[in-house]
Order: sequence, then C-alpha cells, then structure tokens
Amino acid sequence: MRIETLSEGGITRQASGRLGVDTRGQGFTEITDAVAAWVSGTGIRHGLLTIFCRHTSASLLIQENADPDVRRDLLRAFDRLAPRDAGYVHSTEGPDDMPAHIRTVISGVSLSIPVTESRMGLGTWQGIYLAEHRDRPHRRDLIVHLIGA
Repeated sequence: MRIETLSEGGITRQASGRLGVDTRGQGFTEITDAVAAWVSGTGIRHGLLTIFCRHTSASLLIQENADPDVRRDLLRAFDRLAPRDAGYVHSTEGPDDMPAHIRTVISGVSLSIPVTESRMGLGTWQGIYLAEHRDRPHRRDLIVHLIGA
C-alpha cells in the first residue's frame, strides 16, 4: 500500500454556498461542471467537499456520465423498486410523491468528494447528478461546503 500526502499544511479554510438546479421532471440533471467551477473558485486546493440536497423527493448520485443508457436503466430500476401504483397511504401530493420519497431514501441526499489540486477526485467516467424523482419540473436547492487548505 502506498500513501501519498498531498496537503501542503497551513490554515484550514472553509467555503459554503448554494446551487439552484432547475429540473425538467423525473430524470437526472448533471451538475458536475457547476460544482467543479464553484470548487475551483474557492481557492481551496485540498480538502473535502460536501453537497447536500435540501429536499425529500430528489437525491444526489455519482454515476457514469459517458453512456446515457445507464441513466435510462436507473430510471427503470427506480420504477421497479418504488412503483407509482403500489397503493401507498401517503398520496396527498399525487401518485408520484411517495415513490419519490422512497427513491430518495434509496439513493441519498448528500455526497462527500475529496478535492485535490482544486479539483474533485472523481473517476474518469463519474459525474454528479441531481435525481429528480417527481414528474413535474422543480427548482432544487443544494448546499455546497468545502473544508481544506
């Protein structure tokens, strides 16, 4: 095992902000470039990025960004795991709401990503996505936080 130290030491700094994401309804919106631009603009070279989605019917994913078939297959898998017609008790907000909550529980609302040389440590084919689990468009609010040096 090889362990490489990349931190230059020094004073720990923090940056936080908000990112608004407009969705088109159920599906995935890639936010990798917007988050990368924010990270780069903080001036923090090495640290840990946290992204948090402030909603219960949308989630965050790191997923392949090369082949769009992956995202189509994920939507189909979500439909099998949390179908709209399952007879949920919670139905006040429509037939897509409770399945959206279940899909959010499965996929999660926060991500932690290491930052090295002012860049996220994502793999070659990885992208960051906001997953909209409701049928109609929404404006989703994300909080981004980076701590490091």
